[in-house]
Amino acid sequence: MDFEPVLTAVGPRLRALRQARDLTLSQLCDTTGISVSTLSRLESGQRKPTLELLLPLAQAYGVPLDELVGAPATGDPRIHARPFTRHGRTFIPLTRNLGGMHAYKMVIPPDRTPSPAGTPVEQGTHEGYEWLYVLSGRLRLHLGEHDLVLKAGEAAEFDTRTPHAFANAGDQPVEFLSLFGSQGERMHVRARPAQGAGRTD
Repeated sequence: MDFEPVLTAVGPRLRALRQARDLTLSQLCDTTGISVSTLSRLESGQRKPTLELLLPLAQAYGVPLDELVGAPATGDPRIHARPFTRHGRTFIPLTRNLGGMHAYKMVIPPDRTPSPAGTPVEQGTHEGYEWLYVLSGRLRLHLGEHDLVLKAGEAAEFDTRTPHAFANAGDQPVEFLSLFGSQGERMHVRARPAQGAGRTD
């Protein structure tokens, strides 16, 4: 069997996972102990992956080793979700392909120290298109100059090149589904709203 195509595909998979989790090479270096230069060479295909390198990466990303190397499917359609936390928010992957469409269930806990009304909200942009559906709780969606609150059963869709941000608008955790295209996994570019265009109560 020719393993070269399998090994060649590992680099892009590693880059996609890192970008999906909004991590820098330096942050991943701190987590895994693998040098930034080695991580960069792995992602670019200049360094062949070894078990010693892939094991700590799989642990850092919370994914099985066979997902990193693109092992053939076993025929089992079940998705064994492996939640991860970023900025205090829980992400539960509902798809296992690194390319194409991505689906997540997201949980945002209530904000115990809410910012005063009118405080500017830090928004982000990235390529792609996103669709949201609120399962429970109240989700605040900052979208450009708009400040919206979505309740359970409500949905929204928008071009993610528009500056946007999410927050919990209630005193209970908000749970919602997020579906977006493959370009939506790129790193966020920070964009700040105009002064005073913050949230309203």
